[in-house]
Amino acid sequence: MRAFVLKKYGGPDAAEIRDMPRPVPQAHEVLVRVRAASLNPVDYKIREGMLKVVQRYKLPAVMGNDFAGVVEALGDGVTRFAVGDRVFARVAKDALGAFADYAVIPDDLLAPMPASLDFESAASVPLAGLTALQALRDELHLKPGSRVFIPGGAGGVGTFAIQIAKWLGAEVITTASPRGKALVERLGADVVIDYTAQAFEDHVRGMDGVFDLLGGETLKKAFGVVKPGGKVVSIAGLPEPVTARKDLGRGALLATLFWFASYGSRAEARKRGVTYRYLFMHPSGAELAELGQLIDAGNLEPVIDRVFPFSEIKQAFAYLEGGHAKGKVVVRMDENSA
Repeated sequence: MRAFVLKKYGGPDAAEIRDMPRPVPQAHEVLVRVRAASLNPVDYKIREGMLKVVQRYKLPAVMGNDFAGVVEALGDGVTRFAVGDRVFARVAKDALGAFADYAVIPDDLLAPMPASLDFESAASVPLAGLTALQALRDELHLKPGSRVFIPGGAGGVGTFAIQIAKWLGAEVITTASPRGKALVERLGADVVIDYTAQAFEDHVRGMDGVFDLLGGETLKKAFGVVKPGGKVVSIAGLPEPVTARKDLGRGALLATLFWFASYGSRAEARKRGVTYRYLFMHPSGAELAELGQLIDAGNLEPVIDRVFPFSEIKQAFAYLEGGHAKGKVVVRMDENSA
């Protein structure tokens, strides 16, 4: 089968399409014929070796974190799915494997594909959608009347986050360029700040929470827009000790490393009387099924910026890394490949 394989850690040439053996499902695993796969910033961070302290992969490794496709074969003990089912998933964190003609995945990470979606749209959902759901519902605890600031709302995670926050009943303030303004407004944003002309910190105050998607100066300034007792959850800053224990299941050594790495952000949070949390999302077939129900009910809409053929996955990465995608970037597999 064809697969996009990481040969070594590095830049765009560190990965290539090559032939690899088709995986075989073991007990409680499912073999899926991949029809489309989604690109995420974490993919090129993995390629560059930025996450080696968290997870080291045995190279060569098939890349890719989420996909949609059709069940091809079942391992022993799988009863929830049948050959021919349309499914989507975020793969196990220590496995990868979505950028290939076939992928093997534990059955508890798999969910039925929303009936209303095609494969490309379904592939865009798992990682970004689960990240937004877990940050907004489980960490920020948004509820009707909550006020949340989501900088960078027109990106892959942001487009899901705006809609999920609105579904939870929150007022949503976001930032976007003039090109992205109409999109985030259509998705439900109540207030849109043009980051090319305005500094958000001059206009945003009294937030119950912030879901930071950008890191850097945006994260630093975000602490000042949250009311005392509020919370900042980031997927772009630096991990803190809770990340090591809760999200990664690791011990004191990694927690200590993250303690030092995140000291500046945590100190700024303490000074403002707020809480800082870095989130590594966790795969979940059950939560993904919830997102599928929201999609089929018309409460959540995947936003696709561009779809590339799998043969052009390097061009897809170059486009994603350019930083201007509105919504998700997806690769489509050739149905006739094997």
